[in-house]
Amino acid sequence: MGQEASAGGAARPAHGGAPGLRQALANAGARLLLALFWAVQWLPLSLQSALGRALGRLLHRFGRSRRRVAEINVALCLPELDEAARAALVREHFEWLGRSLVERALLWYAPRARLERLIHVEGDIGLAERSQRPVMWLVPHFLAVDVAGAATQLFQRARVCNIYTAQSNPVMDAALKRGRGRFGLADMFTRQEGARPMVRAIRRGQPFFNPSDMDFGLRDAAFVPFFGQPAATLLAPSRLARSLDMIVQPVVGELLPGGQGFRVRFLEPWADWPTDDAEADAKRMNAWIESEIRRNAAQYLWVHKRFKTRPPGAAPLY
Repeated sequence: MGQEASAGGAARPAHGGAPGLRQALANAGARLLLALFWAVQWLPLSLQSALGRALGRLLHRFGRSRRRVAEINVALCLPELDEAARAALVREHFEWLGRSLVERALLWYAPRARLERLIHVEGDIGLAERSQRPVMWLVPHFLAVDVAGAATQLFQRARVCNIYTAQSNPVMDAALKRGRGRFGLADMFTRQEGARPMVRAIRRGQPFFNPSDMDFGLRDAAFVPFFGQPAATLLAPSRLARSLDMIVQPVVGELLPGGQGFRVRFLEPWADWPTDDAEADAKRMNAWIESEIRRNAAQYLWVHKRFKTRPPGAAPLY
């Protein structure tokens, strides 16, 4: 099986053998990386932090394409900074980015008791388990977004539904689902599945962990200002919250310096959101995210192509 005889009688790989080999090598590489993650999580957090910063400096130096994305985003969003300040912010961002990658090992593998000591929660995390109405946690893509997800399973009892983008590598996809749901309170739905399974979970009363501030194109989205730039922004959070009579509670994760751990802030629910104007709601959501970025600019996900989708006739930015 898997080989064919050539005209001269020698065996040669069947059609598709090379792609199969590439996939096997990719899977082996993913398993090796996960084994490294498992080992790293035993290190003191201060040492993990130092390793993460070192990784971030390497990514900044050699990850030219993503560095360029971050530079463009920062220049567009924070034009009040001079060139030196923007460059310093991007360098700092990559150090935090490296930390977030290394410290994901903790979230996926560390004992529960250790995470409970390291994740510091502020605000009303118990709203979802008390509420008679379903709750949407609106969570912008700061580098500790996965820490916020872990907090929703560690410090409250309501079963959570979460949405994520399926990974192309099956080993990493399985690891991501297992890591994000390992405390038994998360139902993971892929964006590729569509909204129906998630809506059914919300109707059962599950709070919805919703990181919705990325550029997913113009499907169910509109161009809404983000730091004054037209950004393809999902209208689905407002429409979903309105159709299911949800309470919307903003949540922000933060990496703390050195070995201090993480902070997750569960903010006051928005009393007047959603409205019957989904585009106006998207503008308000972006304005709130802007205010949080100004509070902690280096930890926002600047390496994401936030302005990838462009208005008709506008030139590509990346």
